[in-house]
Amino acid sequence: MTSAPYVAALGDDAPLIHPDAYVAPGAVVVGRVRLGRAASVWYGSVLRGEDEDVEVGEECNIQDLCCLHSDPGEPAVLEPRVSLGHRAMVHGAYVETGALVGIGAIVLGGARIGAGTLVAAGTVVPPGKRIAAGVLVAGVPARVVRDLTDDDRALFAETAARYVDKAARHRAAVPVPPAPA
Repeated sequence: MTSAPYVAALGDDAPLIHPDAYVAPGAVVVGRVRLGRAASVWYGSVLRGEDEDVEVGEECNIQDLCCLHSDPGEPAVLEPRVSLGHRAMVHGAYVETGALVGIGAIVLGGARIGAGTLVAAGTVVPPGKRIAAGVLVAGVPARVVRDLTDDDRALFAETAARYVDKAARHRAAVPVPPAPA
């Protein structure tokens, strides 16, 4: 059996979730969080905004087990069509339109990821680091590896669109009762 998403206000700071956004069972959305049209927050992810805003643009996908959190003076912002791979963390950082933050990557306070950039799986972007648009970054700490190709950019566009479709399928899913013992 799955649990409903946990969506809660902290005092006067209540999440604003677009009616076309999808929040999966088991996800947590608390405080100053805004989810745009067709954004999706997947199983086990946590979005927590008690000190600053957590802003998720339209058609973003926050895949399973991600964490978005803000700190005083450092909101967490995802512009439209950003993809966060499974278990990625964005902590008080800014990610521009169409970027993809890979599986297990960490983007720390005050960092800014340029539009259409790929942060490779497992990468750590240090606090305050600025990453240009349209590049691949990898490593600990993150360093630019190369410019992205047209094929890379097409793949990112497909990722955001695929997750809009997946969210619709999951929203319509019917839970299967457990098998009798």
